[in-house]
Amino acid sequence: MSLTIHFKHIIKEFGPVRVLHGVDFALEPGRVVGLLGENGAGKSTLMKILAGYERPTGGQLIIDGVERHFADAREAEALGIALIHQEFNLAEHLSITQNIFLGHEKKRGWLLDGRAMAEEAAACLAQVGLDVDPATRVGDLIVAEKQLVEIAKALSRKARVLIMDEPTASLSPAETRKLFSLMARLKQEGVTIVYISHKLDEMEAHTDEVVIMRDGKFVSRAATADVDRRQMANLMVGRDVSDMFQPKTPVAPDAPVLLRVERLQVPGWIEELSFGVRAGEVLGFAGLVGAGRTEAFEAILGLRPRRGGSIEIDGKPADIRSPRDAMRHGLTYLSEDRKGKGLHLDLGLRENLTMMTLERDARPWLDLKGGSEALQQAIADFGIRLRDPACAARSLSGGNQQKLALAKYLRPGPRVVVLDEPTRGVDVGAKRDIYALIHRLAAEGRAVIVISSELIELIGLSHRVAVLHGGRLQTVLDADQLTEENLIAHATDTYHAQH
Repeated sequence: MSLTIHFKHIIKEFGPVRVLHGVDFALEPGRVVGLLGENGAGKSTLMKILAGYERPTGGQLIIDGVERHFADAREAEALGIALIHQEFNLAEHLSITQNIFLGHEKKRGWLLDGRAMAEEAAACLAQVGLDVDPATRVGDLIVAEKQLVEIAKALSRKARVLIMDEPTASLSPAETRKLFSLMARLKQEGVTIVYISHKLDEMEAHTDEVVIMRDGKFVSRAATADVDRRQMANLMVGRDVSDMFQPKTPVAPDAPVLLRVERLQVPGWIEELSFGVRAGEVLGFAGLVGAGRTEAFEAILGLRPRRGGSIEIDGKPADIRSPRDAMRHGLTYLSEDRKGKGLHLDLGLRENLTMMTLERDARPWLDLKGGSEALQQAIADFGIRLRDPACAARSLSGGNQQKLALAKYLRPGPRVVVLDEPTRGVDVGAKRDIYALIHRLAAEGRAVIVISSELIELIGLSHRVAVLHGGRLQTVLDADQLTEENLIAHATDTYHAQH
């Protein structure tokens, strides 16, 4: 049985700040509805109201003609409404099976029915195409696998309305195709899918209609077939965004190599990797999930063991055993997991910003005034949009959290900057701001490495792209060789078969 949802003049206030301003539209059953808007537009807040995680300050939530007031997410789930969170809502120390059935355990008499739960968990994992033992501890999974567990958990609830918030942000192309096949099947079964994503090509290909929000308000809705990607982007930000990428500043012929890595080996991930990146250059790293891109740089930074290999920074050998060592050598790395490894979400913005320069700033006492001035400068320089500079990092939207993380990692003044999925889960406006920042870093003479799963991003930003497959460097493509077809062919090791 399908559900019809109607948001009627929904208002949401957090203290004195109104984040939803009378949102009014309906969701018809058995449709895939793309929900678009910049970070901070109110999309996630509205969906949390539908899923029972938040309560509206005003307005009505009408489901099948009846006004509903959910006390919590379990009440919404009981009605068949499930939200797949963008930032994972998983217990890392529990198994996949335990996560899927947490709060919904199956019992045989007074005892838990572990066998039945394991069998159903395996079936849910098969639905999403994840070939992993359900007894595996979630903390041992990679990011893409955790995303698929979140989706499997929602499917186990027999959802009739499925809300997906950036579900493909960490998935490989093959996993993404499986997800879209699953969505098509659920749609045929009458499930309503609300699809939140900043990947406009996905919106164009896999939704029936798009609803656009801006600044907490409903802006418009249209059949997907009637709007193209550029129109979607312009409606989201209220201005023309055709200039996403700036022209690349040429790398000087005599520019020094600021980072050189030779014969790096990372047990279980990288067989051997050698590369160099010069001052003023943006070097992209492409590859499928599991190719070893992130693991290679975690090893370079001393975050995981490496075997063999040498690292030179600005022509001098660098003995790097920890991120602190790397920072002293002028190398910094921003993780793809900004909430888990990039920021301390419960601390304030000033504390986050100055965390990496405490040795410099505390002489001998912490300079609170200087830190506040640095925060104001970072807000201006990085275009961080916020309601209150005294707020915790958790209260910022995804795009603004990413800008704060970038400001934090750039504050020590590194000469080599490694950015892992720098625009994961951020909107088109924030993407353009981050692209401009990357261009600026290169123009200042720094060496910038961008690890990304978005091929258009790598093509638009990079002077060259290194492609990894199965723990080895397949090739390094120059700017005139950068096409989606070339990158995919090398990443899947099918280039020579095609040529």
